Amino acid sequence: MISEELTEKLRRVKILLLDADGVLTNGKLYFSNSGEITMRFDVRDGSGIRYLSFGGIQTGIITGKKNNAVSHRARDLHISIVHRNIKNKVATLNEILRQQNLLPDEAVFIGDDLLDLSIMAQVGMSVAVADAVPEVKEAADYVTQNCGGDGAVREVCEMILKAQNKWEAVVQRYRMMP
Repeated sequence: MISEELTEKLRRVKILLLDADGVLTNGKLYFSNSGEITMRFDVRDGSGIRYLSFGGIQTGIITGKKNNAVSHRARDLHISIVHRNIKNKVATLNEILRQQNLLPDEAVFIGDDLLDLSIMAQVGMSVAVADAVPEVKEAADYVTQNCGGDGAVREVCEMILKAQNKWEAVVQRYRMMP
């Protein structure tokens, strides 16, 4: 059960912005014998992102890492707003909002670590994943029940769609599939 204040914030959302490592992934890096970094992504998180697009909600990634796995996953999910190797997430947020003609109150950001604190203070709703560092959880409007890379993004996607009365249309879309 979420509060009426949180529901009001969710109703205004037009874009969901995500950190990558620790939010879209479990935060662990896997190195192959050749030194290539691989990551694990949750399929349900990806489904949630697709469902948002059905509801007219944009999605973007703002990450401090420059890993190619994030770009590949973004392409797979048709996420066109991808900013990697970012040190100043607030400047990137402002650029995205300007380009998309959105207000800060229309944005949600999901984070997990200290680099996310500055951007969390600038958006309409800030979210921390369940396994975020304590300072990020304390700064968040909402802390997910699921950990990063394990359904936290899906959880927030469903919250947005349900608050905006768009969830049933997504479900119906799948009921009607041949």
